[in-house]
Amino acid sequence: MTVRKVHVSSGFLVSCLLAHGVAMAQSSDGSGEASQAPATRLSTVVVTATRTPEPVDQIPADISVVDGSELRFRDARTLASALSLVPGVEAPAGGDSGPSSAVPSFWGLHEFDAFLLVVDGVPWGGAFNPMITTLDMNDVQRVEVLKGSAPVMFGATSFVGVVQQIHYPAGEAADEIDLDYGEYDSARGSASLVLPQIGDLKQSLAIDGQSLGFADKREAVANGKAFYRGALDLGGGKLTLDADLTFVRDTPPSPVIRSGAGLTGLTPINANFNPADARINQNEYHGQVGYERPTALGDWSTLVSIAHSDIKDVRAFLHPELSGAADSQDQDRHIDDDYVDTHLTNTFGPSVLTVGADLLYGHGQQTTRNGNSGYTVPLDGSVLPPVTSQIAVNEIGNLNDDRVFAGQYAQLDWKPGVRWDVTAGLRLNETYEHKISSDFNTPPPELDSQTASRTVVRPTETVGASYRAWRDGPDELVAYADFRNAFKPSALDFGPDYTPTILMPETAKSYEAGLKGAVDAGRLTYQAELFQLDFSNLVVATPSGDLANAAGERLRGVELETRWEVVRDLSLAGNFAYHDAKFTQYLFADPDSGLSVDVGGNQLPLSPHILASGGLLYTPPRGLNGAVVVNYIGRRYLDEENTAPVGGYATVAATLGYRFGRYGIALEGENLTNRRPPVTSSEFGSESFYLLNARTAWVRVICKL
Repeated sequence: MTVRKVHVSSGFLVSCLLAHGVAMAQSSDGSGEASQAPATRLSTVVVTATRTPEPVDQIPADISVVDGSELRFRDARTLASALSLVPGVEAPAGGDSGPSSAVPSFWGLHEFDAFLLVVDGVPWGGAFNPMITTLDMNDVQRVEVLKGSAPVMFGATSFVGVVQQIHYPAGEAADEIDLDYGEYDSARGSASLVLPQIGDLKQSLAIDGQSLGFADKREAVANGKAFYRGALDLGGGKLTLDADLTFVRDTPPSPVIRSGAGLTGLTPINANFNPADARINQNEYHGQVGYERPTALGDWSTLVSIAHSDIKDVRAFLHPELSGAADSQDQDRHIDDDYVDTHLTNTFGPSVLTVGADLLYGHGQQTTRNGNSGYTVPLDGSVLPPVTSQIAVNEIGNLNDDRVFAGQYAQLDWKPGVRWDVTAGLRLNETYEHKISSDFNTPPPELDSQTASRTVVRPTETVGASYRAWRDGPDELVAYADFRNAFKPSALDFGPDYTPTILMPETAKSYEAGLKGAVDAGRLTYQAELFQLDFSNLVVATPSGDLANAAGERLRGVELETRWEVVRDLSLAGNFAYHDAKFTQYLFADPDSGLSVDVGGNQLPLSPHILASGGLLYTPPRGLNGAVVVNYIGRRYLDEENTAPVGGYATVAATLGYRFGRYGIALEGENLTNRRPPVTSSEFGSESFYLLNARTAWVRVICKL
């Protein structure tokens, strides 16, 4: 299995539909229905949209699936490379959370906290922000990508997309050892294996680690992960246990400041202005227990997850006027993420009813010691900044935040006939946040301390339907449409600024319609989608500098996709997306003039109209193999006023290898064009942008166990 959805041109899609029409006319029984269709890519079973296994072609929503075997073949170890053939999606590495992180965008919205990351059914990052830094692709069975929100099954946690990583179950594994060596003295390795079974206890273990260098000689990544899975038949059901430890050691780069209509040329592209001891270090400890069994009321499933992270965050940001002055931050952060879900699934006749309740609890505690204008350095990057112990601290902030997202939900999946699938769900959300904030400034000594609380109780819902207009064996044409109503409490970014207020939740309503299908005996699969999402209560900075629910956005677009199995082991992928993401209202505070500017109708920053990608994958189990993936990101703006355009760019990733017996060797390259455009904006450094990582080449050795 591979990526299930790939964009094509509109002309090619029309050709696909014409082929359906010809085949329909030739259908032997006239109904177009087949009693038992062979398996195709669209029959892949997924769980993100409904929690219960459901083929992709029946779900009235836009869903992509990236198979783990393809991830391992392409050596896709980051979220950016894993999602590179998912249509309409960007996920450039880096950002404010460090080089181990990424900032995905869906439907044209480029925001770190607008999507939900899920790992094996657990919201990863919980009630705060997606914990991408502790995510890796080792021993992954598949990645499911749901466009839009999940307002019933995951409640008030996402707007534009859900990415769920699903590992092999206990007792199964990729059974592979990989070792890589790359440019900038980079090395990485991973192993996944099945452990000996003890009685009825099935076990698996996955371990990996890496030490990465970059074109910026001070930027670095060193991290490691160990992940254990166990499963035991118990009491007529199955008990599962997951435990993992993750250690991240990032040395961050410096973002580049925009000056006028483009990025400044006063700072070298790889200059690093962070303190000499800059680092983003994280230790995460996670445990998860699940139990499922059949009962008289239906299949009962319960999941309990507990995670704790300790984070040390030391950085600095240049002042936007390019004086060489920098504001430093030295943060100690502790985050607890706890999640409980229990639900019953009952099948009666043509319907499946899922009823459940869940609770997501987050506790965040942080102390930040800021050195505002703490030091000044030359803009050419020739001087190593001081360590934080040598920087005068003139602001100390403390934050203690508790968040509870609880909900009771019910979702009905009704199939009134072989052609129809109707889903409808309703959730009652109870969200609560309590925040204690304090800020001490000198000179002169000034202390402010505030306590804030907010409770929101409101429903969210979804309804959708799919209709199979025609089927002949594995070939089919399915039309679908859905509506989703969601909300999300305002994010907490754990930045250095004093933000004691708890704002109103942001809200979103989305509409989606599309076609799914297959032709050529199931070898060519495709999907076309139209969408619109309306945001309100968007949190933005006001002219006074404070945050407020003061803006709105509208995301519209079309995404077209296909994947063609040319012959066995050879496939072609291609996708195209047109996104129109605009502010509907926003009184923007111009940082240069200090005046308020109405940017309603303007394009969102870093949101291109055109996104396209293509891939050629040759994946025989023996002998020569290879892959080429090309991504194109179109012209976009760096600012809300749309006065700083930046041109489009393309990236190329490739691998060429040879496999013999249980072993293999490969040459791999990332960003072979070596373009370094701005790809992510910084929320902490005003008007600052992180660049695409430079070209990196790798040599890889593979051993199947």
